[in-house]
Amino acid sequence: MDAFDFTGLLTDQLQWHWKNQARPRLQGLTDDEYFWEPVPDAWNVRPRGTGTAGMQGGSGSFTIDFEYPEPVPAPVTTIAWRIGHLLVGVLGARNAAHFGGPAVSYQDFEYPGTAAEALDVLDEFYGTWIRSVSALDEAALAAPVGEAEGSRAQAPMAELVLHIHREMIHHLAEVALLRDLYAHRADAAGN
Repeated sequence: MDAFDFTGLLTDQLQWHWKNQARPRLQGLTDDEYFWEPVPDAWNVRPRGTGTAGMQGGSGSFTIDFEYPEPVPAPVTTIAWRIGHLLVGVLGARNAAHFGGPAVSYQDFEYPGTAAEALDVLDEFYGTWIRSVSALDEAALAAPVGEAEGSRAQAPMAELVLHIHREMIHHLAEVALLRDLYAHRADAAGN
């Protein structure tokens, strides 16, 4: 029986989606779309001092809205917020914990103030992630992820990779939907 290329299967899952769906859908993202709030009280990335949620995180000129514990129901989030989450909580934290990337947290991250800046950082963090995952062999995929993953410390790295890929596909699909809604917002208003 031929051996499976588990690393190839894992990386192909996200790479295919990134190259064929997610990243092409981000082309031409404007600042208006990036910050657009589809409903009142949406969570967003905002200029420092203008946040509307119970808490704001960030060390630069822009902060991200959040609360802990998260309200029920959770607020609708903007493209800027969703990309901020991908940069910090999904890719950034894992690149730092497992692949030597710079440390990031919601409190100390410098959130991008433009769509172009956000996409540049997303491309960089995605590149670090996919290159690093591509270098994992079967033993590394089977090894426990360690304390950086808290209660999941004993889970195999392959489980974390699958989780991060689900998060990327999930949130990037939400961004694509928000772009569609933004493009048709005049239609919805009856204009």
